[in-house]
Amino acid sequence: MTTTEPQLQPAAPVPAKRRSLLVFLPLLFFGAIAALFLLRLFAGDASRLPSALIGREVPAFTLAGVEGLPGANGLSDADLRQGHVTIVNVFASWCVPCREEHPTLMGIAGDHKLKDLGVRLVGLAYKDTPANVRELLGADGDPYATIGADPNGRAAIDLGVYGVPETFIIRGDGTVAYRFVGPLSDESYAATLLPEIKKAAGANS
Repeated sequence: MTTTEPQLQPAAPVPAKRRSLLVFLPLLFFGAIAALFLLRLFAGDASRLPSALIGREVPAFTLAGVEGLPGANGLSDADLRQGHVTIVNVFASWCVPCREEHPTLMGIAGDHKLKDLGVRLVGLAYKDTPANVRELLGADGDPYATIGADPNGRAAIDLGVYGVPETFIIRGDGTVAYRFVGPLSDESYAATLLPEIKKAAGANS
């Protein structure tokens, strides 16, 4: 008596449409995680990314001036402890948004009300060459009272800079009062930065 082997039925093929969905499932999962991370990181105003230095003294640093640029006499943390508010703008000639915000910086430098408050605007040239800094400021004007050259980015890193441009408001005692991330515009200056400058200077109007 012979026995018949049970015949195994071949598995039903996975529909092509379902296979394509399975292939993209890991990508969709990764995309959802990345979107959640970015949402949490940039929730609210991206210009107000948190800084561990708010309310603390600026780190110690000493930067030489930009070679060949008149008035760029260097910058140090001691310069930020002279009893008046200082605006520190971190910039680079290769940074397109830095060039976009330059007219606003020129306006800040020429604001006589800020000068009456003793406010100074200084620059920190981030990972740049003297020739390129000179080219930028020679073409578009120099808004800075002085500039410190930070060719290796060390001082900027110690300040907690994510990328250029960034702008810090430093109180007269050298403590960091405010940080603005990204390019300034006339609108963001009037609505955001100027009130913070006046607050740091103790001005009421």
